Parts: sequence; C-alpha cells; structure tokens
Amino acid sequence: MEFQVTILGANSAVPAHGRNQTSQFVEFGRISFLVDCGEATQHQLKRFKVKYSRIDHIFISHLHGDHYLGLMGLISTFHLNNRVRPLHIYGPKGLDEIITIQLKYAATFLKFPIYFKETIPSGKNLLLELDNIRIYSFPLKHRIPCTGFSFEEKNRPIKLIKEKIQEKKLDIVYIHQLLQGKDVYDGKGNLLYSQAEFCHPTLAPRKYAYCSDTCFDLTLIPYIEDADLLYHEATFMESELDRARSTMHSTAQQAGLIAIKAGVKTLLIGHYSGRYIDLEPLLLEAREVFSQTLLSEEGQSYSIQ
Repeated sequence: MEFQVTILGANSAVPAHGRNQTSQFVEFGRISFLVDCGEATQHQLKRFKVKYSRIDHIFISHLHGDHYLGLMGLISTFHLNNRVRPLHIYGPKGLDEIITIQLKYAATFLKFPIYFKETIPSGKNLLLELDNIRIYSFPLKHRIPCTGFSFEEKNRPIKLIKEKIQEKKLDIVYIHQLLQGKDVYDGKGNLLYSQAEFCHPTLAPRKYAYCSDTCFDLTLIPYIEDADLLYHEATFMESELDRARSTMHSTAQQAGLIAIKAGVKTLLIGHYSGRYIDLEPLLLEAREVFSQTLLSEEGQSYSIQ
C-alpha cells in the first residue's frame, strides 16, 4: 500500500524564490489528507495534478497565516464544484469561528457539511481512526498554540508468496486464512499450510510525523520517536540562532539533533526563511548532524517505507 507525502509548499511566512507557504498532501492507499493549507495551496494542487477532490480530511497545525490562509479558497472551490461529501477539518480553537464568519458575511450556504474537531495543544490525542491508520496530534512549542501530527499505520498488509500459492494450488478459503495471519489446519488439527512458508515476513507498521513550527524542543521525542519519515521545520541556519530563538523556530542543525535523538529513519526539512535563495547550505548543516536528511522540494513526493 502506497504511503507518501507530496510537498505543495516549503517556505515559511512569505512566498519567495519560487517557493510557497506550507502545505502537504498525504496519501495512504486510496485515502488522501491535506496537512496545513498555506496561501497558494489550491494553485499547487492544480500545478502538480493532485486529485484534491479526494481530500476528506484537512489538518491545520496553528493559526499563523502561512499555514491556513488557503483554506477558505479551497472550501469555496469545493462548494463551486458541487461537492456534497462531508469535509472534516481538524485545527486549533478559533478556526471554526473564522470559517463560520467568512461564510456568514459572504452569504454562502455550503452544499456540503463541514465537521470540525478542535485540536488540544497538550499530550498525544487521537483525531481520526480509519481502517488501517490512526492520526494523532501532539503539542509543539511556538508563539501561539500549535500541534504536530503523526500518521501511524496499524498493521502492514500480509503479502503472499505467489509462486508457492500457485505451486500448491491453494483453495481461496485457505488463502484468506493466510492473509488473516493464520496457519491452516485440517479437521484433525494437523498443520496443512503455515504462514511462514506461504507469506513474506510481516513488515513493521509505518509512521510519518509532521512538526510544522516549533522551537528546539526535546519534549517532542516521545511523540515522534522511531518515525520512518519526520518532517521538521528548519527555518534558519545556525548563524541565525538568535533569530530562531526569538521567533520560536528551529535551525537546520537543531532539526538534525531532534532526528538523531528520536531515532527516525529519514528527516525532511522545510519551512525555509525567505532570506535563503540557495537551500543547499541548510541541507549540509542538517546532514552534519543527521546524514539521512532531505530537502522538502515542492512537487516532490517522498515515500514512507
């Protein structure tokens, strides 16, 4: 099952150097999520040919404009395209009021329902549970209430060894039992077909952790540890450490330190300050600490393995 993140916006507060404000499109099999919705999100969805009509769940980390100002435009487009399917929005206190007041003064009566769930900026909280994935929020330390999100697979699908199945010409009933993680026995309790023989080894469930805006914060570790892919903001380089501290953002080096301490497999940095035209120095700074670091690049998709 495909599990991937497509970057729609990788910059921080303002668009600059061809980069846009924060937004990501997360796909888990046939389910699609939007994480944050900066100003140009609609344009980016169309530019990269993302099937945004499939989005049923939108997660907003906090109420700084570069993370949510594109939301009303997207809601309006859904309305104009005659959407009837419910839209679920998860975000901080006040976001529901912002949406309501804009619809009120635009005299807009949506053709579809919006269900809003307020995020809590403390502890790990389950926001959504679907067939094989759970999405949680967790607190980030920023200038206003802010949450990160973790997308956690429940179980990896069992994969059959096709050659073995074809060789033994297994009945469909037995195949279903193997796919359920069960060995197959005859009526007397004798083992007929073992899962170990007919199935590939089960892989560990996958996890994607998203940290939008945060200062360097070691208390994040329990929420993001062992993630297969961690997105962590890296607004500044270490030479701008004072600026990072005063704005409650992180440096690329600090993002690398968090990745090491959390034991993640791959680090994806983003939320770049507009002062950086060339992003290579940020990448190199993070890689000095954590070698498995990648730059968020708009239009690029990153698989969670």
